[in-house]
Amino acid sequence: MKTGDDYFDSKEFQELLETYEKAVNAGQPVFMDAEELAEIADYYQMQGHLEEAEKTIQLALSLAPGAIAPLTYRIHEALYNGDTKAAWDYLGQIIETDEPDYIYDRGEIMIVEGRIDEADSYFREELKNVPQEEYQDYVIDVASIYSDYNFSDKAMEWMTLAKQEESPDFKELMARTLFGLGKYKASEKLFNELIDTDPFQKRYWNALASAQFMNEDYSSAIESSEYAIAIDPEDPDGIIAKAHGLFRLNNYEKAIEYYDRYLERVPDDIYVMLNKSSCYLSLSNDEKAIETLLHALETAGEDSPYLTDIYQELAFVYSDRGETDLALDYLNKTDVLDCDHVQIKVIKGHVLLAGDRLEEAQKMFRKAVLESNGSTPILLRIIVSLYDNKYIEGAYHMLQKFFSIVDEKNNEGYAYMALCCHDLKRDEEFMRYLKMACEKNTAECRMVLAHLFPEDVKPEDYYNYLKTEMKK
Repeated sequence: MKTGDDYFDSKEFQELLETYEKAVNAGQPVFMDAEELAEIADYYQMQGHLEEAEKTIQLALSLAPGAIAPLTYRIHEALYNGDTKAAWDYLGQIIETDEPDYIYDRGEIMIVEGRIDEADSYFREELKNVPQEEYQDYVIDVASIYSDYNFSDKAMEWMTLAKQEESPDFKELMARTLFGLGKYKASEKLFNELIDTDPFQKRYWNALASAQFMNEDYSSAIESSEYAIAIDPEDPDGIIAKAHGLFRLNNYEKAIEYYDRYLERVPDDIYVMLNKSSCYLSLSNDEKAIETLLHALETAGEDSPYLTDIYQELAFVYSDRGETDLALDYLNKTDVLDCDHVQIKVIKGHVLLAGDRLEEAQKMFRKAVLESNGSTPILLRIIVSLYDNKYIEGAYHMLQKFFSIVDEKNNEGYAYMALCCHDLKRDEEFMRYLKMACEKNTAECRMVLAHLFPEDVKPEDYYNYLKTEMKK
């Protein structure tokens, strides 16, 4: 099965892997160097065969204790686990300190520690000692490291130091860097060019699908993911890309089907379980939503960063079912977690409001406002809660106060005010706030007002569309 990695899919590596596995299975000595064994360990790790990866890297280290390749594997392993102390210990064991990989390893540890500027200074200082014939490889490698850690601005800085190439590797790194900078159209263009040269590379199709998804072209994202799935029907990246696209197009039943296909291959992905539960909620199947969320809770473990999200979603479901106390019980479980406790108070207020416990809701909202020092985002969330719980007149008056205290740079709340005015039949005000919403925040427009307009009308055109309709 193709991995999507050019080297691992190559005949050269597959022959190396076959030689290794034959020797291991026959109980014979393995005649390979530490670098080859580290490559095989990387392959096993990529495939999820962690036990085989560990055995291979142990063999590499036993044959060459100070070799850079297996110790780099250990460093990456430690960094993945957030253990920078272990990473520094492994770095100190490397004998080949004049190798570029030693520089990369040292810089990566600094990046994971959050010492970005220090890492950048180190990389630039070492660049002075790089031979001219290795200059291009060095700057591209550093750019790739920054891209891997989502420091796309730094990656672009280093890409500009390199000589521009038409090679697939260079073009792919540039495409991923542009993606990280939010330049999705430019990224999409480059991935299309890469696909023209290698249409059977599923990695390109999945990357293209991601760029199209972020550009809100969900139909095209689904189509691109289908090409990746056609190349490799077991590919989790292609499957999940299609699932997310279907979800955004409100095709919830089909999205669930693909989320399930993905979870068969990656059973511990809590984020996907949360998305799946959202699909069930959109289909008004709260029993299945609860079942999915409880499974997510069981899978997550006590250290999961998704615990707060799971508790919140369970609270919303039980609140919608009228089980206010159970909803609050789940929210109370977040008290010991590292999360936004002010936001939790807003949600508690929302749940109390939904349960017709108005006085308790007011007290909870007041606590949230006080603890946030009157934060405008918190005020807006409370206003939205009022609207969602049918206190439309109250939401309208609070928005008036909200707009009186925010500065002219504020671009939030106008779509909600337009919606309140629409529901309250304040037609003149509705048009005024709709115009402001279209000008200030198209994303909020789409989220709040899309149900009032045909699907083919863009959010920035909502006001002009209604003006035209009114003249007919």
